[in-house]
Amino acid sequence: MSETTSQTLDALFDAAMQASQNSYSPYSHFRVGAAILCEDGSIIIGANVENRSYGLTNCAERSAVFAAVSSGKRDFKAIAIATPDADYPVSPCGACRQVLSEFFPGSAPLQFGNNKNSRTTTTIAELFPFDALHELAR
Repeated sequence: MSETTSQTLDALFDAAMQASQNSYSPYSHFRVGAAILCEDGSIIIGANVENRSYGLTNCAERSAVFAAVSSGKRDFKAIAIATPDADYPVSPCGACRQVLSEFFPGSAPLQFGNNKNSRTTTTIAELFPFDALHELAR
């Protein structure tokens, strides 16, 4: 897997921010967008989709992963998550961490933030350090 540049992550974050505009969040009013960079260079986006039964809500990260897998893509290089309604960078929830660890290599860059000037960059392994799936692969 080739290295992901800061310019690539900037463009990916822009795509996530744009995806957040597609959010369906009438209950929380908390828009989230995600953008996945696939190994083939394509970008797949997702947005959070709420439901009045909160347990049926789907996060942006999972929406993007499910859209990518449904399109036949499974080789992911990086992901960016945008939360424009937050006051600080909000990291993925536990369910999303589990799904991300299923499909991304531990070394994959993950960037999350509420705007271009307030972002955190890490890796899947740093986000989810004791991931059993990656531990078993050793």
